[in-house]
Amino acid sequence: MSADRYGDAMAGEGGRIAGVTPGSAIDVSGLAVGDIVREVDDEPVLDILDWQWATADDEFAVTIERDGELFETDVYRMPGEPLGVEFEGLVFDGVRECVNACAFCFVAQLPAGLRPALYVRDDDYRLSFLLGNFITLTNLDEHDLARIIRQRLSPLYISLHAVDDDVRASLVCPTTEDTTLQHMDELLAADLEMHVQIVLVPGVNDGEVLARTLDWLEARAGVLSVGIVPVGFTAHQRRIHSSFDAEGSRALIDLIAPRQIRMRSRTGRSWVYAADEFYLTAGVPLPSAELYDDFPQYENGIGLVRAFIDEFAEGTPMLSDPPSATVLISGTLFAPTLETLIESANLARYVRVLPVENRFFGGNVSVTGLLTGVDIIEAIRHDGARARYLVPDIVVNSDGLLLDDVPAGDLAVRTGVDMHLIGPDAAALVSALSAPL
Repeated sequence: MSADRYGDAMAGEGGRIAGVTPGSAIDVSGLAVGDIVREVDDEPVLDILDWQWATADDEFAVTIERDGELFETDVYRMPGEPLGVEFEGLVFDGVRECVNACAFCFVAQLPAGLRPALYVRDDDYRLSFLLGNFITLTNLDEHDLARIIRQRLSPLYISLHAVDDDVRASLVCPTTEDTTLQHMDELLAADLEMHVQIVLVPGVNDGEVLARTLDWLEARAGVLSVGIVPVGFTAHQRRIHSSFDAEGSRALIDLIAPRQIRMRSRTGRSWVYAADEFYLTAGVPLPSAELYDDFPQYENGIGLVRAFIDEFAEGTPMLSDPPSATVLISGTLFAPTLETLIESANLARYVRVLPVENRFFGGNVSVTGLLTGVDIIEAIRHDGARARYLVPDIVVNSDGLLLDDVPAGDLAVRTGVDMHLIGPDAAALVSALSAPL
C-alpha cells in the first residue's frame, strides 16, 4: 500500500534548487536557483537521498525543468569536491503520512484551528533516516523496503510499542495489514540497524507485555537502543485519561533495571532507557551520564535532564558576578529540577523559575517545548516582575512562531517585559546569566 502525501509535491518527480555555490560544479554546469531537478542519469529523483545516491560519481547527467521546459546538462567535479547545491526541503514528492489510528497519537489530540502543518502525521522512512523521526513501518510497500535495503538507510527509528498481536491492534489500530514485525526482521536480516521507541500506556503495554516486547527486541542484534516514553495526552481527546504516576513510574524503572545491568555486562551498554519523565515523576535520581552511553535517544527526551544538570554544574563556576534579576520560563515538568539547580548554585537571590502550566493543550502536557504563546504571555502578565525573562527557543519554530502561531517577537510586546530567547541547553543559560541586563 502507499501512504498519503502532504506538501507541495511537484507534478512529476524532482526537487527545486534553493541555492547554488558560486564556482561550484553545479554552478559551472549551468544549474541555477529555481530549476527543478527531475532526473540524474535518466533515473527519477524523489528526494535528497535519491540525489545523493545518484550523484556519488564525479560525472553524471542532470535533467532539469526550467520555465516549463526540460533540459539536460552534464556535471563534472573533482574527486571529493562538494557539488554546491541546496534544495527546498528533503523530500520532493510530499511527506508520507501515517494511515494508522494509534490510540495515543498526539497529532490526533490537537485542538482545532492550528496551522495545517501541525496536523501532518509523518510516517516517512526517509525522514526517519535523515532526521531521526520515529515511524511505524506499517506504511511501507515492497518497493520502499527494497529501496531502504539497497540504499542502506540505516539506522532507522522505529515505533514498536508491543509485539503481542492483540495489544498492537488496540494501540496502533492499523487500517491495513500490520507488517511492522515482519519488516523489522527483513531489515535486520539485511544487516540494517534501528533505534526503537515504545510509547507506554498504563495497563496496556507495560508490565509483562513490556517484558515480552523487550525480550523480542533483545534477541535481535541490530536493535541498537530502546527508548521507553510515557503516553502523553491533551484535553482535546477522550480516549486517554491518565499516564504514569509516581508508583507506576517507579515500577517501570524497577522493571528495566535488571535488564540494563545484564545488557551492560554483556554489551557494555544499557541498551534500554527510560524517558526523563519517569525519573522526575517517581522522584528517583537520574542515571549518571555514562549509563546513557552516547545518548542514542536524546531527541526522544531521554537523557536531556542529565545532560543539562551536568552542563550547568560545569558552567556555573564561570559566573564571576551576580546575574541581573532574571526569571526563567519553564514547563511544569522541568521547573522543580531547574529550581534545585539555581538554589545549589547560590543564585536564588537573583534568579527565579516561573513554571508555566500548559492550559492550551491541557491533559498531562508539561514539557517546555510544547508551551504556547498565550500561556507564556498570561503567566508573565500574572507574574509581573521587574526583571528580564528568559524563554528557551525550543518553543519557537524556524519561522519564529510558537505552536499557537504567536510570533516570538510578540511575547515582549504583549507582556511589556524585557524578553530574551535563549538556547535550550545549560550552556546557553549560563551564558545568558553572565550577560548584563
